[in-house]
Amino acid sequence: MHSVAILLLDRVIPFDMAAPMQTFDWTLLPDGRPAYRVRPCAETPEVAADGGLFLRVDRGLEALADADTIIVPGRAEGAAPLSPAVVAALRRAAGAGTRIASVCVGAFVLAEAGLLDGLRATTHWVATDRLARAFPHVEVEPDVLYVDNGQILTSAGAAAALDMCLHMIRRDLGSAVAANTARMSVMPLEREGGQAQFIVHKQPPVPRGSALEPLFEWIEDNLAHEVTLKTMAARAGMSERTFGRRFREQTGTTPVQWLLRARVRRAQYLLENSDHTVERIAQQSGFGSPTAFRERFRKVVGTTPYAYRSAFHGRRAVAGTGGS
Repeated sequence: MHSVAILLLDRVIPFDMAAPMQTFDWTLLPDGRPAYRVRPCAETPEVAADGGLFLRVDRGLEALADADTIIVPGRAEGAAPLSPAVVAALRRAAGAGTRIASVCVGAFVLAEAGLLDGLRATTHWVATDRLARAFPHVEVEPDVLYVDNGQILTSAGAAAALDMCLHMIRRDLGSAVAANTARMSVMPLEREGGQAQFIVHKQPPVPRGSALEPLFEWIEDNLAHEVTLKTMAARAGMSERTFGRRFREQTGTTPVQWLLRARVRRAQYLLENSDHTVERIAQQSGFGSPTAFRERFRKVVGTTPYAYRSAFHGRRAVAGTGGS
């Protein structure tokens, strides 16, 4: 079982601690067994948390040496400086190849331990300038939800930590397990923001119970075919203008943008679960050409179809097929 250590430091922010703890706790393998063992740990048996709370912890820093993943929650202002013991434990874990991730301003802990030097990183948007000034060797990215450097990850606010955890779960166990955890966490499958999200269902999300639900289902069934605004409006029995307004009211986006994102999500699923070529996936997802598919995929996901497949395929089909 994959072990996750949550490192609790002085003035830990409770939400930063609880968000990843619950997300990994809710993750189940296909046979229903827990996928992760989550263990809080601290330098001392009692930790003062932000908001006047005191936490009792029965595992010390030695738990970091046994962990597969270490999560470092943020700390409130006025927290005590990091002790040499904490810095040394984090550096030893990093040297051993342990995956280490920070939540919100927990990035300052990783930076102080020297684990972010030369890497891209993010933190809560109100603290990105401060992080960049304090640690000039860190490439701070203020407009993303999380940054994955491979072994070291950082997330923005605590809610963005959920996105980061789902991303890690998907890398560990695949999209089906991660999607189930997303449902348990009542997380949206796609969020607006600088970091394109990877967690998707086999079918694009639709607002259940809405008057347009039959139309959404029809679109999902016809993504490989030409679908125009005129066609969608006609099937909904509305003028294009009324349809566009109703659609935005129920989805928060335009029909064309929803359609494009649905096609990208279909392509993501096919890249993960089939050995079809990129050219065939472009056709199955309804893109006019492989070139148009690659351009749209890179714009939405932030990487090429080939790189996405290399990162998230690997389990059920032949890795590396298809073009870039």
